Amino acid sequence: MHHYSGPSKEEKTYGMLCHLLAFSTFIIPLGSVLGPLVIWLIKKDQSPYVDAHGKESLNFQISIFIYGIIAGILCFVIIGFFLLAAIGIFWLIVVIIASVRANEGSFYRYPLTIRFFK
Repeated sequence: MHHYSGPSKEEKTYGMLCHLLAFSTFIIPLGSVLGPLVIWLIKKDQSPYVDAHGKESLNFQISIFIYGIIAGILCFVIIGFFLLAAIGIFWLIVVIIASVRANEGSFYRYPLTIRFFK
């Protein structure tokens, strides 16, 4: 009988990349969605671990994008500027946490996430 010892080193790396590639948004427009999407599409059928991290990352990045648009609109009534700053700081912190957890072989469920992909 084979004992499952958790995700392989390669799976952990790709799981981590599903989260870390969100930072590509600083270089590529919509990179926060496109980076995780590419890894997820390539690896989702090869690893349930990467599939789960990819879906979680995509759901969060799309949710944050929507929240950012709403906050951007609210800049007309000043509060949007504060919301954008708060969203940015929150995004940075939780993406780092999710990346570390994925690399450790565990799962991180992002808060405030709309579940587009189940």
